[in-house]
Amino acid sequence: MRLGVKVGQGCTALMDASMRNLPCTRLEMDEVWGFVGKKEKHVRMEDADGVGSVWTFCAIDADTKLVPAFKCGDRTEATAKAFVADVASRMRLRLQISTDGLKAYTGAIEDAFGGEVDYGQIIKTYGVEETHPQRRYSAPDFVSAEKKAIVGNPDFALISTSYVERLNATTRLHMRRLTRLTFGIQQET
Repeated sequence: MRLGVKVGQGCTALMDASMRNLPCTRLEMDEVWGFVGKKEKHVRMEDADGVGSVWTFCAIDADTKLVPAFKCGDRTEATAKAFVADVASRMRLRLQISTDGLKAYTGAIEDAFGGEVDYGQIIKTYGVEETHPQRRYSAPDFVSAEKKAIVGNPDFALISTSYVERLNATTRLHMRRLTRLTFGIQQET
């Protein structure tokens, strides 16, 4: 484990030093849930700090698929602000940023970029989850998506979180602690 920690620390230092003054123009941001030690519903008062749910905030350049920054923590405004401030410190040009409807992003992006960003949200609506036994592990059906300009003048055709969601899905697929639903196709009966 010590070797793994040292390698991780070295990679973090390299990323922090190398990922500066980036020419990105279009970023997508999202967060993915995971857990440390055990899932939140199994955490007890006597468990060590840091056990339970953890969220990994991630940004991806929609053009190059470069991941300039990520941040692990709670799904709170404080973690979102630290993450977005880190992203802002790495960029050289004015950006268009796309996120989902998580409210924490709005204040974090305004604090980090001020008015020097074009920021839009895509808010997806899903149907009510069915409780039929055969659909127990199925995601609810997609109903609609609404795009909103939050700051600046984002290009509505480019407001999307598809690439970052694909990154999160691939990450979940390869890391057991981030696994949720699989990519299996459900047969309607």
